Amino acid sequence: MMETTTATTTSTGDRRPIATRSARWAQRLAAWLTTTPVTPNQISLLSAVWAGIGGALLLQGGVLAWIGAALCVQLRLVCNLLDGMVAVEGGKGSPVGALYNEFPDRVADTAFLVPLGYAAGLPWLGWAAALAAMMTAYVRVSGGALGLPQDFGGVMAKQRRMATLTVALLVQAVEHALWGTRFSLLAAAWIIMAGSLLTVATRTHGIARRLNAQHLEAHHPETRS
Repeated sequence: MMETTTATTTSTGDRRPIATRSARWAQRLAAWLTTTPVTPNQISLLSAVWAGIGGALLLQGGVLAWIGAALCVQLRLVCNLLDGMVAVEGGKGSPVGALYNEFPDRVADTAFLVPLGYAAGLPWLGWAAALAAMMTAYVRVSGGALGLPQDFGGVMAKQRRMATLTVALLVQAVEHALWGTRFSLLAAAWIIMAGSLLTVATRTHGIARRLNAQHLEAHHPETRS
């Protein structure tokens, strides 16, 4: 979809590695935005707005609504891509940029995943998926707070959650038109919830492994290669 990761999923700092940053269209759009009064923080907030619209369309249901929701998912990812590019490459970052980079993302995930559960007929599953998605970010940021590179990897990192949701919405539009059922949405909710929990586990294991390695190196320097 719009936002894809590079082969390396562990960031060297607190920035998600995204291959699309090197795309010509993204660079041109980011370069144009740096010449406007638009700030990276406003772009970050816009991502949550798109998510809110997409969630509302998801709840409304219907072929056109689900296609529109899928488009909103991609527009959310475009905003997630451009806010960092305008801030870093465009030199328009702010002291509170890190907050705007994180909080709208949590709102956006919730705005998509909670309605997904309701639309699939299992409201609790949407809430569980949203909580699991939030936990993936919590573990990632916790690793950073411990002095480690933030790990953006996992089977259901943000870009994969949104790719799964986009595909499910488009398939759901076809499914609804042909059979009037909602199995695509239900499957997506289960996949996102389970995959997010697995991502929490693998990221937590990775943090523990790196902390143990640091401890071993500090107390047994002879183990260094």
